[in-house]
Amino acid sequence: GLGIIIALMLDQPIFGQGIVRILMISPFFVMPPVAAVIWKHELMNPTWGVFASISRFFGMEPINWLGNYPLLSIILIVAWQWLPFATLILLTAMQSLSEEQKEAAEMDGANAIRRFIYIILPHLARAITVVILIQTIYLLGVYAEIQITTGGGPGFASTNLPFLIYNTGVLGGNIGAGAAGGLVAVVLANIVAIFLMRAVGRNLDA
Repeated sequence: GLGIIIALMLDQPIFGQGIVRILMISPFFVMPPVAAVIWKHELMNPTWGVFASISRFFGMEPINWLGNYPLLSIILIVAWQWLPFATLILLTAMQSLSEEQKEAAEMDGANAIRRFIYIILPHLARAITVVILIQTIYLLGVYAEIQITTGGGPGFASTNLPFLIYNTGVLGGNIGAGAAGGLVAVVLANIVAIFLMRAVGRNLDA
C-alpha cells in the first residue's frame, strides 16, 4: 500500500525528481544487520533515540519500542528496508501505462480517484503480485533484524520460525528439533511459493 502511494507521488513531475528517487531507493541497499543497529540505537532507543526526542519535543513520554512493541518494531524495520523495492517495481509499471489512456479518461470526466481505481490499479496488478511474491519469500527468512534488536523477546513475542530454528538447533543444541523445524520451514516456503506463482500465472494469462 505504501509502495503504491509513494510511486504515485514520484510519478508526478517534481523538482529534483532523480535525487528523490535515489533517496527513496537507498534503504534497500542497506544490509539488514546495519539497518537493525541503526533502528535500535539511533531511532528507537528510549533514552537518546530520534523517536524519544520527538516525543519529548511534544511533551510526551518516550516509548520503549523494542520492549513494549517488539513485533511492531520488527515490522517497521523490515518495511523500511523493503518499501523502496516495492516502490521501484510499482513506479516502473506505472510509467509503462500509456498517457493517452489517462488523458482519455480525464476528458470523459473521470476524476483522479476513478482513474486510479479503473485504470492505474488494474494496470499494476501484475507488478503488485510480483512484489507480494518476492517479499513474502523474503519474510520467511527474516533473522538478522530479530537477532540484533529484540533477540526474539520479550519471551517469544518477536520470534519467527527461522529464529526459533536457530535458537533450538544451534544455541540449544537440539539438532533433531532444529532439523524438524527446518523441514517445516521448507514445506511452508514451497506452499507459499506455489500459491503465489499460480497467482502470478493467472495475472500473466489475463
